[in-house]
Amino acid sequence: MREQRKIRVAVVFGGRGPEHPVSLLGGGHILNAIDRAKYEVIPVGITKDGRWVQVADEPGRLALADGELPTIEAVALPGGQVVPWSGSSGPARGGVGTGGAVASPPSEIPSLLGEVDVVFPVLHGPYGEDGTIQGLLEMAGVRYVGAGVLASAVSMDKAYMKLIFKAAGLPVGRYVVVRERDWPAADERADSVTLADHKRVLDEISELGWPLFAKPARGGSSIGTSRADDMGELHEAIALARQYDPKVLVEAAVDGVEIEVGVLEGTDGAPTETSLPGQLVFTSAWDFEAKYLDEASGMVIPAPIPDSATAEVRRMAATAFEAVSCEGLARVDFFYTPQGKFVINEINTMPGLAPTSYWQRMWVASGKTLPELIDRLLQTALAKRPGLR
Repeated sequence: MREQRKIRVAVVFGGRGPEHPVSLLGGGHILNAIDRAKYEVIPVGITKDGRWVQVADEPGRLALADGELPTIEAVALPGGQVVPWSGSSGPARGGVGTGGAVASPPSEIPSLLGEVDVVFPVLHGPYGEDGTIQGLLEMAGVRYVGAGVLASAVSMDKAYMKLIFKAAGLPVGRYVVVRERDWPAADERADSVTLADHKRVLDEISELGWPLFAKPARGGSSIGTSRADDMGELHEAIALARQYDPKVLVEAAVDGVEIEVGVLEGTDGAPTETSLPGQLVFTSAWDFEAKYLDEASGMVIPAPIPDSATAEVRRMAATAFEAVSCEGLARVDFFYTPQGKFVINEINTMPGLAPTSYWQRMWVASGKTLPELIDRLLQTALAKRPGLR
């Protein structure tokens, strides 16, 4: 009897965004947990400058080592290449070497992705979680895990995300969007229109009160996010955020603890599912280091909140998921105030999947193992039509 072919899965990680190392940690974690009896796995890395590289299927080399983050170059296969290439029967024409590996030139996409059954894009932030790779895969007719183009794009841009949440009746904190024309850099000469816009934005920001938080509008993992307690610090905070995105959000501080909820798309038309909520516990500012490198930081699951609050935050997480037309998976983040009210912060359409990340921990506490979660995500993706969803 002929043995049935395994489902071919391309696990893609790395990418051009600032969360590149977080993606590598998540990619390694997925490679380590995926059911190899059911799935044939093809690990594919994207370098920081956009080259696609076939990498070693060695999850251990994509983990933290003595506090050091992994790199694509460390796992690139010597002489390896993402093949076959369109119009080429041998090594890629114009291929670029990466530490002995052969990679695609920047922005050129390997046709290998057309030879797999499904892609698991473990990519975060711009150039991966924002609808870019989702659109590419839809044009290629390749099924993939996670949210589609629209949900990815609006959820990545926090300004539009908040507009949709408000339209869905979800409570959103106070904020001001700061664009380049509104806030010229110190060394730029501003015309009268720019100065008028700058004053308008300053007036709006002054109504938020202190402290404030400035963050890239299309960022994640707290990269480029900082607190400001006065106008001088605010200028510095906006300048920092602009290193990652010309569009910046300035948000009023919310007095409350941080609560997160994992979300899964329902199967076979069933309702959206939510995990037990978790409460973040950290010893310092909740920045990149606290999230991924500080062992003292963590999460209490289930969150120590009343049962009625647990039911409400899970309902709100499902509402947020459906409001942006999300698919596959997400993590929704909230503030829980001393008055017992929730304020939604954001939705992550491809939440962190590193060993220290909390999406899978909340689901494990809710009774699902990581291999089961991965299988469900892949099967959900395989059940969708290729191309435009």
